[in-house]
Amino acid sequence: METRNKILKLSETFKALGDPTRLKLLKLLLKSNKLCVGMLAKKLEISQPAVSQHLKILKNVGILDSNRIGYHVHYSVNTIMIDKYKNDFDDFFKSANSGCCSDCPEDIKHQK
Repeated sequence: METRNKILKLSETFKALGDPTRLKLLKLLLKSNKLCVGMLAKKLEISQPAVSQHLKILKNVGILDSNRIGYHVHYSVNTIMIDKYKNDFDDFFKSANSGCCSDCPEDIKHQK
């Protein structure tokens, strides 16, 4: 993925993870493996529509998977995507920390 697209995708992911309720949802799903909206709403003590909105955001960036079982949709963490994002985050911070741009004077490039 080219750098611009990668940065846009990382930005979307950071935005999705930037909400405390979504982080709580993610933590619950990591602990429980699979949960439906009703159970998540009960555990978080918020409405089902609110949970559904948060799940939609996490699903749109690929962090969650869903599986319909009868009338219920069960959500789980997409661990493959989480690993990919971890690698992308690491690459981003490593590249940002590897030095200045090529236009910087040499004495600034090597300062830490």
